[in-house]
Amino acid sequence: MGDQKEPDWGEGNYEAAREYDKAVEKTAKDKDKVEKAARDAAEALDSEEARELHEAEEEGLSHAKK
Repeated sequence: MGDQKEPDWGEGNYEAAREYDKAVEKTAKDKDKVEKAARDAAEALDSEEARELHEAEEEGLSHAKK
């Protein structure tokens, strides 16, 4: 019985989802890691790359069907 796989119901990978949830919970509990990620994200928003990505997004949206 220990070798039985969980049945697949619908889409998704339940084992991967559980691992992801555990990793998110672990990260959220690490205050220093969360603060560093927030600082990094804020810096990225002010970077040249962010401006380029925004311009590319606007260009792509201009070609989208409305």
